Parts: sequence; structure tokens; C-alpha cells
Amino acid sequence: MIPVEDLPQGAVRRDGKWTVANPDGRPRAVSSRCRHQFADLSEGSIDAHGCLVCPWHGARYDLDSGAMVEGPKGFLGYVGKTPGYTQLVKAYTAVLRLRRAPVRRNGDAWEVAR
Repeated sequence: MIPVEDLPQGAVRRDGKWTVANPDGRPRAVSSRCRHQFADLSEGSIDAHGCLVCPWHGARYDLDSGAMVEGPKGFLGYVGKTPGYTQLVKAYTAVLRLRRAPVRRNGDAWEVAR
């Protein structure tokens, strides 16, 4: 569980194996590993469009569907353009979306329904 005060709008936190993101006052839980190179998405951020952004290479995920909406911008330690590779990663993540779980308020905390 995550205390409500620890998950204000725009925040991202970890709860066990889940990443809980609050883009708009309605938290969502998704699996915590980026489909690109398995970065910990709980260390990511929320962009202006309400997407979860991977901290390593900037892949963007829709929190309602778990789909990658924009592919990564790099590989291993390199951050930059990767034509072809980015499209390949985005294509296979159309099948391998992030898992999702409901988040409920339980008193003064957010709880991922497991």
C-alpha cells in the first residue's frame, strides 16, 4: 500500500511488483519492468499527456491499456536515434503490453488489488 500523501498527482511509486502512477488523481498500476530493456518503471515519470515514461530510454506507455505508445530512444547506454530498432521494439510490445491491476483507496492509502 502507498499512503495517499505519498502519491500526489504526477507521482510514480512502487508497490511490491507494481508501479503505481497518478497522472490525474486516479492512480493506475502496471507491471514494473519496461518491455524494452527491463528498466524499473517506478523510477520513471509522467509526461504532459499522462503517459508513463521509462527512465532509461524514454519509451512511453499508456496507463489504461499498458501499450507502448512511443518506442525507446536508445539502446544499452546509448540515448539517441535508433531508426528501425525503435519500430521493432514497438511492434513486439503491441503483443507484450504491461500488465495492469486495479488500484483502490483503502482508508489513507492506495492499494493494488492483487
